[in-house]
Amino acid sequence: MIKLDNVSLVFQGGSVAISNASVAVNEGEFVYLVGHSGSGKTSLLKLLYKEYVATHGEIEVANIDVSSLPKWKIPLLRRKIGIVTQEPQLLENRNTYENISFALEVMGSLPEEIDAKTSTLLDLVELNESAYKYPGQLSGGEQTRVSIARALANNPSVLLCDEPTGNLDPDLSIQILSLLEKINRAGTTVIMATHDSSI
Repeated sequence: MIKLDNVSLVFQGGSVAISNASVAVNEGEFVYLVGHSGSGKTSLLKLLYKEYVATHGEIEVANIDVSSLPKWKIPLLRRKIGIVTQEPQLLENRNTYENISFALEVMGSLPEEIDAKTSTLLDLVELNESAYKYPGQLSGGEQTRVSIARALANNPSVLLCDEPTGNLDPDLSIQILSLLEKINRAGTTVIMATHDSSI
């Protein structure tokens, strides 16, 4: 499912983000990537969806050789990956329903498919009552749930979560973790980066 073989990432100027990392994540696993801020967690996730290009080593994600993937094929890779960031990055001028459905519109789904899938995702993240609220009207935990629903819109085989509980209080963090575990039990491979070892 996901393999890194002797992967290094060195930025311009010589700063080493990752050095000779090798790891394998099997389909359906839930993996925590734990380390303090600045330890390379985000950099590793960005390598998986080719936001960054490895300086050395081989990377495979969902049976795609990321290392040799040409630029024009990166969108094909990202259709297999859902990405949740610490800052939800929601569209401020769109409500919850529209933020989720936007991902389906971009992929060219039919209107009836968009409506059905968006409704299913609203159920999953338990935001039916907030479907027509805008990001500024949502709590931090609700915004994170919208971000997760949007990341799941294209039925990714892998969900990458970069500190999704980083700005949340402990109770909200538990809710988000419960949601991610539910998603994982349904068959999606989840990798979650966190600096919080108690999680």
